[in-house]
Amino acid sequence: MTAGHRADTRTPAPTDGPAPAEGVQRTSPPAVGSQRTSDPAEPEAAARRLLDLLAADAPAEELASQPARSRAAGVAAPDITWIEEATETALSVRRVLDQYRRREAELVALFDTAGDLAALRDLDAVLRAIVRRARTLLGSDVAYLTLNDPLARDTFMRVTDGSVSAAFQQLRLGMGEGLGGLVAQTARPYASTDYRTDHRYRHTGTIDDGVAEEGLRGILGVPLRLGKEIIGVLFAADRTPREFTPDAIALLADHAAVAIDSARLLDETRTALTRLEAANATARAHGEALHLASDAHDRLTRLVLRGAGIDDVAAEIAVLLRGGVAVHDTDGSELARSGTGPVTPSAETLAASRTDGRAIRADGVWTSAVLAGTESLGSIVLTGRADLPEADRRLFERAALVTAMLLLMRRSVAETEDRVRGELLDDLLVDPTTAPRRDSGGLTLRARRLGVDLSRPHAVAVLDSEPALRPRLAEETARRARRLGGLAGTRHGHVVLLAPSDEPGTLARTLAADLGRALGTPVTAGAAGPARGPEQLAALHAEALRCVTALHALDRTGEGADSAELGFIGVLLGDRADVGAYVERVLGPVLAYDSERGTDLLRTLRAYYDQGASLSRAKDALHVHVNTVVQRLDRVAQLLGPDWNTPARALEIHLALRVHRLTGKGAGPGR
Repeated sequence: MTAGHRADTRTPAPTDGPAPAEGVQRTSPPAVGSQRTSDPAEPEAAARRLLDLLAADAPAEELASQPARSRAAGVAAPDITWIEEATETALSVRRVLDQYRRREAELVALFDTAGDLAALRDLDAVLRAIVRRARTLLGSDVAYLTLNDPLARDTFMRVTDGSVSAAFQQLRLGMGEGLGGLVAQTARPYASTDYRTDHRYRHTGTIDDGVAEEGLRGILGVPLRLGKEIIGVLFAADRTPREFTPDAIALLADHAAVAIDSARLLDETRTALTRLEAANATARAHGEALHLASDAHDRLTRLVLRGAGIDDVAAEIAVLLRGGVAVHDTDGSELARSGTGPVTPSAETLAASRTDGRAIRADGVWTSAVLAGTESLGSIVLTGRADLPEADRRLFERAALVTAMLLLMRRSVAETEDRVRGELLDDLLVDPTTAPRRDSGGLTLRARRLGVDLSRPHAVAVLDSEPALRPRLAEETARRARRLGGLAGTRHGHVVLLAPSDEPGTLARTLAADLGRALGTPVTAGAAGPARGPEQLAALHAEALRCVTALHALDRTGEGADSAELGFIGVLLGDRADVGAYVERVLGPVLAYDSERGTDLLRTLRAYYDQGASLSRAKDALHVHVNTVVQRLDRVAQLLGPDWNTPARALEIHLALRVHRLTGKGAGPGR
């Protein structure tokens, strides 16, 4: 029942005197001439006595005894009737006055309760005050309060006053179970004169055992409202059967809900203040961390602007972060290291750092991609730090930005140097026949100034890839040239490398493999050399260009080779072809075997090819048994490999046999 409903049921205050009891009409003294007692003033005297008793707040029993006293005094029957009616009216007035006094006491108690609750600042204290006041207000043996648990979908005992049973104090009531569960479920007040025998409620063994242990009989429960939400139930109970009027306790429940709301708001305010203080502390710490990070960034930037190298920057970062630092190029090659052993970031970690733009920890190592926008310039690795606070992590990421700035500066310088080196390479590869007055000494001096010693053996490599990737190929080749101490540039749409090497074939294969991995696409490399001085470099370039063209024609795109490794094709393409070396490469094992053992394997092999690869005609030409031819060819297979008689190898071997004969070197045994 709400406060509004209770306001509608209040009885108006009396104005001219006590109101008559319901159904009782006010009567007048008997008219003159009617039958009366020997004392005509007795009715008026009885009326005065009733008024005096009301004024003295006499008990209702004393008021009700007046008709009996009048009978005992011998008052006539008509007067007795009048006195009885007046007594009923007096009793009605007494009931109204009692009701007003009771409501006044209740309101005073409720206002006192509201004042007490408003002064409390702790939710538990508020709940205890609610229960204690409820018990005092209703004069009950026990008062208790349960709160709803939305997650468990039940209501649990929170505060008790006057309870002696531990089991009762720990009760949980499912929605709809018992009187309290029904109040929590329906949000309506319920009362039971004797709960033990009241079968209107769903009894459970746990609830009944707890109520029986506490000895409760009469129970009243009212919902605790918070707006439209029912947050719990407030109870008053006696250990004897009792009838309850729910008005006062319902009003108290409303006040209690308001107090709970105030306490909750206060608790939320305190929580918000606590969080605000924590946020302020975090903000201060964050500000200090940013200040330290900014100072560290300035130190690193000044270091770079003073012209420090990547080694100096790596050492400074290691000091600032109290760990080991390694800086790597885009291809994973180490550029600098300080305070740590060799360490290389994994491709997966580096890719994650490039994607997130943050430092990533994996296998105890922190990795940060060094980026210029979306372009990767390399990576920086931090070791020796199992964990990084946010401030140190931001400092590490700022260090990656400074490293990117340094690498960009280095790249700018390198690009300028690469242009100078490319111009020198262009001059070195000019055909001497078209520039008869070329200053070879000046070219040698220019090369020496760039750290290139042309007096050492050098090879020329021509590299090719997909047209869209040639700018990247040129960049990677220039980086490789700086590492090798050579020159790189572009000429006639191809990338050219001049590098110290006396094994051009090995150089070509290495370049094709390494640059192909760096670009993620096939790179074809043709090489020629070696040569000393600037005079032969133009010829080497032309031969290397023909070699790379031949590799494409032979479906060997993505491989590297020099002219000598292309077999007879190389013989046909090379201007400086070494025929003897070609014969030795193809027939060397057979020539050596015949020379050491005096056998006729070479002559048998020549006869076999001259006779159209026919065993029977070859044995006639050699004047031996066919089994001898078979045995000798088996030995050839052991020396040259099992594929010696495939069409491609057979063509090479046959050509080498003819070149060997034409060069006049067939004087030995078996030749």
